[in-house]
Amino acid sequence: MQPGFLERALELAEKGRGTTHPNPIVGAVVVAGDEIVGEGWHERKGGPHAEVVALEAAGERALGATLYVTLEPCAHHGATPPCVDALLTAAVERVVAGQLDPDPEHGGGLAKLRAAGVDAEVADGEPAFRCRQQVEEWRRWVTSRRPFVTYKVAVTLDGRVRISGDRWVTGEASRRLVHVLRAQSDAVAVGMGTVRSENPRLDARDVPVVRQPRRIAFGRGPLPEGSELELRSGPLREELDALAADGVQSLLLEGGPTLAAAFLEEDLVDKLLVFVAPRLSGEGPEMLEGLPRPLELTRMEARSVGADVLLQAYVHEP
Repeated sequence: MQPGFLERALELAEKGRGTTHPNPIVGAVVVAGDEIVGEGWHERKGGPHAEVVALEAAGERALGATLYVTLEPCAHHGATPPCVDALLTAAVERVVAGQLDPDPEHGGGLAKLRAAGVDAEVADGEPAFRCRQQVEEWRRWVTSRRPFVTYKVAVTLDGRVRISGDRWVTGEASRRLVHVLRAQSDAVAVGMGTVRSENPRLDARDVPVVRQPRRIAFGRGPLPEGSELELRSGPLREELDALAADGVQSLLLEGGPTLAAAFLEEDLVDKLLVFVAPRLSGEGPEMLEGLPRPLELTRMEARSVGADVLLQAYVHEP
């Protein structure tokens, strides 16, 4: 397997970001020899899948070629015919999928291809992780029937979430990225403590937005007069189950330290995004309050965002 072809499929998949919901984004390339002869991505729900678009672009050159695709080709009849059938009709010789389909009702595509004599395999290593990561929200939604929860927090270098006399902890670049994250999320949430102290709007502003996220407050009301947030007062797990049933695949948790610890205690956080500012506070609340036990995180990464540093790590990696 040549990772470069799967990386190109990942790039193509991103072209469908924001328009395929509730379907995952998927990209595919058809390779004859060392040349890409067809490319495709899933553009919208109900439209052709990435594999079919790539095969149509390749035409007769798909005969005996290899297809690289970020997600296992489907073997079931849904809004469109099975992609496995299209691959067999095109007579591709080999299929490399970035990941198996985690949906228990839709998997089995590679097994069907192997049964028909096609060399079919699943990628491994970093390319495979990147394929899973690209659709991590959808993977959580189809396997656990709850949203993928990302806890986002801004802290000083000494771990405080507030600075006396200053509204903001981090810089402008970090704050703009938060609005991008909101625009990419199905829902954004805080706790009632944050609502009472800040009365936040939680919408995505001054960035491209396909649709605004649902804006949620977890806890006991009432909401302040004029608040446009949606109050959810039940047990956290039940509320997440209800949101998932409404099609919410991703939840950006911007709540305070107490709510974040409550989510972590119930094992409902999948990923952490910690914006660290080059500042010291010396006082005030820390990023978590009341965490009952230590937690081990995986795949920690760091990158600069303006003058700040963004740390990313997983509680449950995809």
